Amino acid sequence: MAVASLGEIIWVIGIVAWYVIRYPFERRARRVRIIAGGRSSSDTVGLASALLGLAILPGFYVATGIPAAADHPASAWSVALGTIIFCSALWIFRLSHKELGRNWSITLEIRERHELVSAGPYALVRHPMYTSFLLMGLGQAFLLPNWVAGISGLIGFAVLFLLRVDKEERMMLENFGSQYRAYMEKTKRIVPYLY
Repeated sequence: MAVASLGEIIWVIGIVAWYVIRYPFERRARRVRIIAGGRSSSDTVGLASALLGLAILPGFYVATGIPAAADHPASAWSVALGTIIFCSALWIFRLSHKELGRNWSITLEIRERHELVSAGPYALVRHPMYTSFLLMGLGQAFLLPNWVAGISGLIGFAVLFLLRVDKEERMMLENFGSQYRAYMEKTKRIVPYLY
């Protein structure tokens, strides 16, 4: 099997695993009443950008090989590194969902009896789910030997992050006040000890 094909297969398995992790939390979240927040146009653009960059464009590339002009040589080391990074992303993604539990939402929402979560990955960063998306994008760049499909995940993540993180933090400050401010002082946004 060619190294490029192996990278594509690992990427597909990773995307399927991502959905398998998210689905039960998505189902449970529908049962908990929303008391504040909701989807805005910038939220929709951010989510659509992430979906386009982390799933649609690379999925189209894996299925068709288009745009072949943007291909570059695949290497075993890049597929190995991409696999490790993507698996790390899925691990953080799962831990984040598990720790959030009933507080989880795909959009910026405060749910009934919402609690501030600061354990598990939230003890190191305020937004570990964004950390997982960053790692997914990085893993994708190593797994898919195509400049467009490979890098699209990082671009999709960047758009989502830039459009949502400030709004999310404002919403948490409004809801939790000084408790969230103290939490912000102890943690970084998405990269432990750095940012």
